[in-house]
Amino acid sequence: MLQTTNPTELPIARLKIKTLEELAADADKSRRAGLRVVLAHGTFDLLHLGHVRYFEEARQQGDILFVTITADEFVNKGPSRPYFSHDLRAEMVGALGYVDGVAINHQPTAVNLIKAIRPDVYVKGPDYKDTHADVTGNIIDEQRAVENYGGRIHFTDNITFSSSTLINRYLETPNSELREYLDCARERNFQRRVPNLIDRIANMKVLLVGETIVDEYVYVSPLGKPPKENVLATLHRGKEVFAGGVIAAANHVAGFCAGVEVFTALGESESFEGLVRDSLLPNVKLWSVTRPNAPTVRKTRYVESDYLRKLFEVYSMDDAPLSGELEERLVGEIERRAKDFDVVIVTDFGHGLLSPDVRSALLSRAKFLALNVQSNAGNFGFNLVTKYPRADYICLDAPEARLAIAAKDADLGTVATAVLRERVDVDRIIITHGRHGCVTFDAEKGISHVPAFTGRVVDTMGAGDAFLAVTAPLAAISDEMDVVGFIGNAVGAIKVGILGHRKAVEKVPMLKYIQTLLK
Repeated sequence: MLQTTNPTELPIARLKIKTLEELAADADKSRRAGLRVVLAHGTFDLLHLGHVRYFEEARQQGDILFVTITADEFVNKGPSRPYFSHDLRAEMVGALGYVDGVAINHQPTAVNLIKAIRPDVYVKGPDYKDTHADVTGNIIDEQRAVENYGGRIHFTDNITFSSSTLINRYLETPNSELREYLDCARERNFQRRVPNLIDRIANMKVLLVGETIVDEYVYVSPLGKPPKENVLATLHRGKEVFAGGVIAAANHVAGFCAGVEVFTALGESESFEGLVRDSLLPNVKLWSVTRPNAPTVRKTRYVESDYLRKLFEVYSMDDAPLSGELEERLVGEIERRAKDFDVVIVTDFGHGLLSPDVRSALLSRAKFLALNVQSNAGNFGFNLVTKYPRADYICLDAPEARLAIAAKDADLGTVATAVLRERVDVDRIIITHGRHGCVTFDAEKGISHVPAFTGRVVDTMGAGDAFLAVTAPLAAISDEMDVVGFIGNAVGAIKVGILGHRKAVEKVPMLKYIQTLLK
C-alpha cells in the first residue's frame, strides 16, 4: 500500500522565506557543518524552464542553495515592472525543491548579500558573463565581493529564456501599434544604437536657463461640504515641497552629462534657496539673481491623498518681466558664458525671467539652443514659442504647439512643419502627446511617430521637462530624431511613475528599461 504524507508536514514555500539576517545565520551553520553554500540572486519575475535549469545547475555547485530576490523598488525594468510583487516572487522561488532558503534584498545590488552570507559560490546567468555588457556595472562589484571572502562566481551555461521577453510578448499585451514599433526598433538595432548615443553625450557641458519653481504638494482627504458654506472641506494629511522648474530639469540632464549649470532667479522673500541648493545633484552648479520684494515662484497643489488626484492649485509669484540691474546681470552672464557650453536649454515657463533682452542674448550666444516654452494658468495664450525667431531644437507638448500656430485640431505632423516653415527657424522638433506618444521632425528626414510606452501614470508634472532635458543633448549630436524620440518616450514613461520631483530620471534605470522593452 502507498504511504501518504500528512499535508501539514509538507514543506511550504513560505516557510523558506526568511530575513537576510536569518539566511546569514543559516549560512554560518551550514559552513560549520562542512557544507558548501551557494547564492543565486535576481528578479525572477516570471518563473520558466530557464529558471528551473538555472537553479538546478546552481544547486550542483554546492550543498545548500540560497536565493535572494530583488525588492520591487530596485527592479530597474521600467514603470510596469516587476509584473509580480517581491513577496509573490519569493514564494514562487521557494516552491522549487532545489532552493533551501529565500530572502528579499532591499538594496540596489547584491554586494550587501554577499557580505552577509559569504557564499562559497555566487551564481549568475550566462547574460552576465560579459561583464562589460552589464550597464549597471554591478556584476563587477559583486564578483570582487565574493572573491574577497574566498568564494568564486559561476556563470551558468544552460537553456535560457527571458522573463521580460515572455511578459512583453504574452502578458503585457501592448497594443498592436506598439508591438509593431518595437519589432521594427529591434530590427533597426536600437539595442546597440541607443546606448551608443547616450554614451556620446556623457562629457557634454549643458547650461539651463529658466525659472525656478517650488512645487508644493499638500495632501488632503475630502470631508464633504460644510452645512453653512458652499465649499469643499478637507482634512490635512501632510505635504511635500520640491525644487521644480529649471532645477528639476537640470537634475534630469545631470544624470547623463558631465557638467550642468543653471542660470535662474530666486525671490528675496520666501526664497527657498536652501531647498533649491540641497536638491541639486553634485554635478550641477547654480547661478542666480535675487528678485527684490518677490517670492520664488511657488505652486501649491492640493492633492487627494488616497488616489493622488489634484483638486486645485494656488500660485505665489510676481511674474513682472525682469528689468534693470537684474536683467543686465543675467544678460551679461549669458553673453560671457553661454558659448562655453555644448547645449543651452531654455525652460520658459512665462513667469518673467526671459525678457526680450535675455532672449536676444541667448539667441546670439548659444551654440545649440533647445527650447521648451510652456503654457500654464498664469500665461495661457501669451507665452508662445513664436516669440523666439529661431532655435536648433524645440520640444513642446501638443496643446502648446497647436496654440502657437492657432490650429486647435491640426494634425501634429502638419503642426511640426508649420512651426518650422512659417513661425520659427528650426530644424529639429519633437511634439509630445501624452498617451499617444510623440511626433519627431527633422528638416531632412521628415516626420516619424513614436508610440507611448506606458499607460501607468502616477503624476504627469515635469514629464515634459524631463523629456526636453535628456533629448536636447541628443538632438545636438544626432539627426536621428526618431531614435531621440524613442529615448525621450522612455524618459517620459519613467517620469510619470514618479510623484512630484521625488527623484530625477537616472541613466542606468533608463537603459535597463530600454533593454527590457527591446527583449
